[in-house]
Amino acid sequence: MTNAFYRVGFSVLVFGTWILAAPGTHTAPGAQTAPDATQTTSGTPVGGEWRAYGADKGSSRYSPLDQISKDTVSRLRIAWRQSILPSVMREGRGDVTVPNVSQNTPLMIGGLLYVSTALGTAAALDPATGQVVWFDRPPVRDGAALPIVRPSRGLAYWTDGRDARIIALTGKFLVALDARTGKRYRDFGDAVTGDVDLSQGYDRPAPGFRWGGPPLVVGNVIVVGGLGGPPGENTGQQNGNQGHIRGYDVRTGKQLWTFHTVPRPGEYGSDTWLNDSWAYSGDASVWGQMSADEELGYVYAPIETPNNNYYGAARPGNNLFAESLVCLDAKTGKRVWHFQAVHHGLWDWDFNSAPALLDIMVDGRRIKAVAEVSKQNFVYVFDRVTGTPVWPIEERPVPKGDVPGEWYSPTQPFPTKPPAFDQQGVTVNDVVDFTPELKREALEIINQYRFGPLFIPPSVAAGADGKKGYIQMPGTVSTLWNSPAFDPETGVLFVPSVHRPLAARLARPEAPQADVTFVLRSAGDLRGPQGLPTPFKPPYGRLTAIDLNRGEILWRIANGDGPRHHPALKHLNLPPLGQGGRVAPLVTKTMVFLGEGTNDGVVAAPPGYGGKMFRAYDKATGAPLWEMELPGGTTGPPMTYMAGGKQYVVVAIGWKDMPAELVALALP
Repeated sequence: MTNAFYRVGFSVLVFGTWILAAPGTHTAPGAQTAPDATQTTSGTPVGGEWRAYGADKGSSRYSPLDQISKDTVSRLRIAWRQSILPSVMREGRGDVTVPNVSQNTPLMIGGLLYVSTALGTAAALDPATGQVVWFDRPPVRDGAALPIVRPSRGLAYWTDGRDARIIALTGKFLVALDARTGKRYRDFGDAVTGDVDLSQGYDRPAPGFRWGGPPLVVGNVIVVGGLGGPPGENTGQQNGNQGHIRGYDVRTGKQLWTFHTVPRPGEYGSDTWLNDSWAYSGDASVWGQMSADEELGYVYAPIETPNNNYYGAARPGNNLFAESLVCLDAKTGKRVWHFQAVHHGLWDWDFNSAPALLDIMVDGRRIKAVAEVSKQNFVYVFDRVTGTPVWPIEERPVPKGDVPGEWYSPTQPFPTKPPAFDQQGVTVNDVVDFTPELKREALEIINQYRFGPLFIPPSVAAGADGKKGYIQMPGTVSTLWNSPAFDPETGVLFVPSVHRPLAARLARPEAPQADVTFVLRSAGDLRGPQGLPTPFKPPYGRLTAIDLNRGEILWRIANGDGPRHHPALKHLNLPPLGQGGRVAPLVTKTMVFLGEGTNDGVVAAPPGYGGKMFRAYDKATGAPLWEMELPGGTTGPPMTYMAGGKQYVVVAIGWKDMPAELVALALP
């Protein structure tokens, strides 16, 4: 068996000097004691660290650091760049290709920058130089000394004041690493490999485990989501992968509890799976990020759509806890409260953004709140202690479809506040109308499909009306795992969104293993007239600031130029139209940082989406303050920290012809 950790050249770079370390040990600046940082009441760390994927366990993506300010931001320069798979980790692996996309956000704690690499393993970098300090090397399994697994978006950190651990997901394995040295704990999980096999513990055979989200540590419990089994959410099979949420002891790796996101008989919600469909249905997992209130001991889990996202005849009923926000007791895994945003989902509008935990003042009453952003462009706001909506959420009638055998919910929940932050549904008034010719062509495009209000149901291709399919607006990528950010000082939520519809149809499955009647098929590329991104009015990518004390939109802006210089538009002298890449914000004392996204990714980016600009906006007004062209488009959420008296902003970038890397910006 190989060592479970690697020291880089048996030495460490400390403030420009190489210090020799004894074999099997490692020291790094600030990592010897890993002191616990002071935290504000919002849970936001002070002292210049970034201690969780979303800055803190409440997923604020906020930092009070202000060395980089409105007065100094124009002087930002690239301080260092590092591959998401550093060359030292590729030694002896000529078969490894660095991917173009990394959704990673590092942690910075105790003088080390912790990253999840393209191999799905953890590494520690010098935060001032980006050079590798240590990296985890998984043990030999099945003859593969260093297997390539799906990378996780991030890591988690735990300390009791003496011991300090980095918690990582390496493929299907849960790992605890010494934060100072990268060494595995032999009393965590398997005594030989020092890890826990997360594919074990399912009722149905689970040949694998997959989850892109980072683990979450609450108290002494590691909470993980994910799915047991191979990909299969739209394969046309009734049997789905199980998506339990599970808790593990942070010291031993022992499994402590399981929460069934598809309830069993006798559990709350099992009666929402009619015809015993709970027995074979699956998915309904956490595939984004969870958040936690450590004072309450509660975990807030956003749950995805059940399997066969767009056709639910095999799973009649409302299907709890799919497409719900679920609050769990971190010690026991017991449900505290829940809210289902989509009954019997047929649109792939799952919750996957990290719940934002913030305190707000509504009508003179202070509320410990949780805000969940949805793919259908709503923000749902609850008292995070009780689950009571801060503003009424109404059940309203929605259209019933005509797909044979389908089960439909007659109503769906609609928040009354805040207003939707981007387009919902389609009318003829929504098409692009910069010129009469563009409007005419846009109407010709959408009239080939069924369209209508939010929650328009899926339709079968070549139906009685002769339409090619249906238009769902928003599609499935308006807001995703990239999540919003919030300012704990003001209660303002900053939400990026992508203005992209879905043109689809239901058709007979082609896969031989399929045992359902219909699966989703594309109904053509819903490009706009003359190659514009969509047939609808821009912005194609925007940033919206929402005051959650009042439930009102403060401002919204187009993020980036978009196609304003398109041949059909350049003579019109239009304002910025917005770049439609998937992005995530970083909020500081006075600014919001936001990129433009990449032109490559897991969800295919249409031509023209993504850009290389990185910007800072005035967080009070949305006014642009600064922009810089990076070597690639942003692919992960940015973060910031202090190291050696200097503030850094770090973000993952990549491009179709560029391997992913981390880039650090700082003042000269």
